[in-house]
Amino acid sequence: MSHESPMQQRLRITFGKMGTLKYTSSLDVAKIWERVLRRADLPILYTQGFNTRPRLQLAMPLPLGITSECEVLDVAMREAIELDETTLIDNLLSVSPTGLTIYSIEEVSILESAMQSLVESAEYRIRFEDSYERDKLQEKINEVLNSDRIIVEKVRKRKRSVMDIRPLIVSLHIDDNNDLIAHLSVGERGNMRPDQLLDKMGLSNEYVSVHRYKLHTLAP
Repeated sequence: MSHESPMQQRLRITFGKMGTLKYTSSLDVAKIWERVLRRADLPILYTQGFNTRPRLQLAMPLPLGITSECEVLDVAMREAIELDETTLIDNLLSVSPTGLTIYSIEEVSILESAMQSLVESAEYRIRFEDSYERDKLQEKINEVLNSDRIIVEKVRKRKRSVMDIRPLIVSLHIDDNNDLIAHLSVGERGNMRPDQLLDKMGLSNEYVSVHRYKLHTLAP
């Protein structure tokens, strides 16, 4: 016996976190989106049970302290709406906190795989606020890229483990603004954060601003 899915539509929102919102955790960002969607009076779908929650899914958690222009949120709808992108973006922004930007809203198939399972890497722009000598930075990049292994230790529930993070570094280069561009694996293959990279490059004491500007996904 087949049951009709309660999800009638799925909306995919590409958004950014700017300003002080970069210090908001992914869990709290989801709560912010819940309030924004509720205030905009959208027919979002809720889970069943005693503690119902909206059916929202962020593509990839963003580490604290990092701004972004490529975050993705999937929203399950209990009723399909006529999608007027410009009007909907304006309505959502009118009830959004400062720092939340919305770039696009599109309808995707309710049968499509969750974005979280499709994201495989991310690109970050790391800016040295006190500047950093380009030649020295290039030397550190070369040292990392020429390494066969880069080992980090993890301690979880009193258990110590080691992991080689070199395969998680897709590419590193310096752009025309002397910013470090880091393409790092995220998702099911393994997660590497910019702060881990800076630590291994001996740059953890440098004052930097980090911005995530692109997510790479597998074909759905």
